Amino acid sequence: MLKGKLLHPEILGVLGQAGHGSKILIADGNYPFSTGSLSTTPIVFLNLSPGLCTVTQVLDALLDAIEVEAAEVMVPDDGSRPPIFTEFEKMLPESIKLTDRGRFEFYDLVKSSDTALVIATGEQRIYANLLLTIGVRLA
Repeated sequence: MLKGKLLHPEILGVLGQAGHGSKILIADGNYPFSTGSLSTTPIVFLNLSPGLCTVTQVLDALLDAIEVEAAEVMVPDDGSRPPIFTEFEKMLPESIKLTDRGRFEFYDLVKSSDTALVIATGEQRIYANLLLTIGVRLA
């Protein structure tokens, strides 16, 4: 029986095949899941209903399973920083600083062949998309 926070078999399978430099998108409920990623990128749908599961709940489980090297967020056109960014910063390792990306730049990054997985959530907060880069496990 698994003991960690992450139990989802498909997510665990993709993470087991991904490596250093692979990207994982945790997407809010507004993200264009099917057109905002390559057709070959697996999508796991955790969007049971509005608000379930949230991006921060998924992030919490992923942080128990992977090292994170970088984190990128989609910022509004006016450059403002949505409140959820503060939550991301509190949850991520102190050494990880969020990199701001415009909407279309963010979409292009997700459409890269480096994106190993898109996780669709029921997150209702806007601009709650988080693109993680898997790092190296040092110990």
